[in-house]
Amino acid sequence: METHISCLFPEILAIIFSYLDVKDKGRVAQVCVAWRDASYHKSVWRGVEAKLHLRRANPSLFPSLQTKGIKKVQILSLRRSLSYVIQGVPHIESLNLCGCFNLTDNGLGHAFVQDIPSLRVLNLSLCKQITDSSLGRIAQYLKNLEVLELGGCSNITNTGLLLIAWGLHRLKSLNLRSCRHVSDVGIGHLSGMTRSAAEGCLSLEKLTLQDCQKLTDFSLKHVSKGLNKLKVLNLSFSGGISDAGMIHLSNMTHLCSLNLRSCDNISDTGIMHLAMGSLRLSGLDVSFCDKIGDQSLAYIAQGLYQLKSLSLCSCHISDDGINRMVRQMHELKTLNIGQCVRITDKGLELIADHLTQLTGIDLYGCTKITKRGLERITRLPCLKVLNLGLWQVTESERMSFTKNASRRKGGL
Repeated sequence: METHISCLFPEILAIIFSYLDVKDKGRVAQVCVAWRDASYHKSVWRGVEAKLHLRRANPSLFPSLQTKGIKKVQILSLRRSLSYVIQGVPHIESLNLCGCFNLTDNGLGHAFVQDIPSLRVLNLSLCKQITDSSLGRIAQYLKNLEVLELGGCSNITNTGLLLIAWGLHRLKSLNLRSCRHVSDVGIGHLSGMTRSAAEGCLSLEKLTLQDCQKLTDFSLKHVSKGLNKLKVLNLSFSGGISDAGMIHLSNMTHLCSLNLRSCDNISDTGIMHLAMGSLRLSGLDVSFCDKIGDQSLAYIAQGLYQLKSLSLCSCHISDDGINRMVRQMHELKTLNIGQCVRITDKGLELIADHLTQLTGIDLYGCTKITKRGLERITRLPCLKVLNLGLWQVTESERMSFTKNASRRKGGL
């Protein structure tokens, strides 16, 4: 008896279709009635995010989304009321409005008029007209929100953070990148320092404070006292943070990743404070902190030796610092030392001899390294990513390095 794909049960077809990308999921629905019915099974569309242009009326759009069980929506352009989405996807779990520049407090207020218990993720990044008024609505009606992205929402103030701290107790991730009006007072609200007015967001696990220029070390004091569950903290480009603030962070036992990139007031002393505490960091970025030198690498080897990722781009480190660090860093997998112009082949040889678990290394702009040092690096058994950038290497040499590395991996 001859078998054909058309003989497969709809449940089997649905399993097959679930592995297709979004465009192909739509195409198989046009093949025949059987395939269309199978492609509309909710398991085919599980986890898919619908990307929509809300321009003109489309009566079939939201019924189609409901049939497929789609609960994640990204709005690419917004020319109609946001309330159409909230009404059309009643069990919505994720709403991405990133870059919807014309979204206003009024438009968001018309959409959020009652509790939406299913909504867990809301992205308002670069919605520059949004103010604290919208955060009041969000705090009132989105009580189960776990992720809130506010990067680039430059009209948000400490009052908005007070509202978040009052209403969003289940929040796990908050992005306040470039919210220029946010200060230590607002971080105090989030950390539960003003409990007479707001309990705080004490379940936060990820907090992004990149480019928040009004923050000082007092913010880190608030964070260390109130946000005990924090795992990821991004302070990059926050110029008001200094070495003294690292004392507060040094005993946050759940903190896994700390980003201090371009924090100009962080020096070897700050790294010493981190290393002397009880941190178990797996990721640290101090790139472009021009007060970081070889002494920091010695401190890292003593107290932060469990790191898996370390970024030191453009720091004033040398082969001597590498020598003081590499023997203790047995778990390091990613090392970024681009634009560290004092690193030579000697430093690369030390890395190749001791950091045998490295999967990626950035050597962009390391102008004192030569072919000899690179040949040693390419012998690392786990290496997958090598960024050379400004290093002057001919195309034939580059291909030779790549071939040699591939042969070694193939022989393992």
